Amino acid sequence: MWPGIRLLRRRFSSLTAQGLVYEKHGEPEHVLRMQAVDVKSPEDYGVRVRMLAAPINPSDINMVQGTYALLPQLPAVGGNEGVGVVVESGKHVTSLRPGDWVIPVDAGLGTWRTEGVFREEVLVRVPSDISIAGAATLSVNPCTAYRLLSDYETLRPGDTVIQNACNSSVGQAVIQIAASLGIKTINIVRDRADLQNLVQRLHDLGADYVITEEQLRKPEMKDMFKSCPRPRLALNCVGGKNTTEMLRHLDYGGTMVTYGGMAKQPVTVPVSALIFKNVKLCGFWITQWKRDRANNREEITKMIRDLCDLIRRGKLDPPPCTERPLQDFRQALRDTQTPFLSRKQILFM
Repeated sequence: MWPGIRLLRRRFSSLTAQGLVYEKHGEPEHVLRMQAVDVKSPEDYGVRVRMLAAPINPSDINMVQGTYALLPQLPAVGGNEGVGVVVESGKHVTSLRPGDWVIPVDAGLGTWRTEGVFREEVLVRVPSDISIAGAATLSVNPCTAYRLLSDYETLRPGDTVIQNACNSSVGQAVIQIAASLGIKTINIVRDRADLQNLVQRLHDLGADYVITEEQLRKPEMKDMFKSCPRPRLALNCVGGKNTTEMLRHLDYGGTMVTYGGMAKQPVTVPVSALIFKNVKLCGFWITQWKRDRANNREEITKMIRDLCDLIRRGKLDPPPCTERPLQDFRQALRDTQTPFLSRKQILFM
């Protein structure tokens, strides 16, 4: 048995688990309460997990607000992502044992808690030699980036991808995974006071080009394609005019994938892009992708294995993070919704 488990059991066996619970939808600061949650010994295919850390993502906020596509039955514990350590498993569990680090492969499990019991099939083991922050932020954004780069265009070294929201967690993962494959990235950012610092940070991650939304609209953009091919893949997390401008630079027959809508504006597609450039438009949601493969875990486990290998080799770092104890969740929620902060808030248990 992992030595830390014996210590955890001695320290916490008599304590009640705590979780961030909401009984109605609304602004997270107003409806979330830290309270006791039931934790029973797992039976059959259940796994008891002591959570180590869990981030706060925009989708987590939307779920508490009641505006997300997937809403758990209330009352519910917040949080969809995180990493924990197995402390006990049911009698029919075969893939996990005490001491294993695990992350969720399904949404709506409620990871903002100190401990919980989950079904074996909604967890996947990850190596314990990567950082807690890296493991806690692995199952949503890096997986999204991995699939966006893998599933829509056959990209080869030297090809180009263009994306907006590149300083988001998905955007940063796209930059790093693409760089590891020799794929160039054109990255669009909003203008801001600390623009040069952001540009330098993205270049340090492996970004080839970083431009502002204003630069994207200028005729000089065509000069960029003298040194790199036009992108075959465009990744959209914003919507609105930004997306329309990206489409103008997409190569003939290229694909634009929308996986978010930060601007809360529709995707407007020029008729010329459809007729004369034959572009393809797709949407992507990592939760649905995983659920479609619930009965065949091979693709999921390969993706997690590949991402963990990148982390080990120093090719994929988690986004800049602020670590906060669970009881400081209100400040973490406020910081998550602060514009231009660009730091992932992670609740440590």
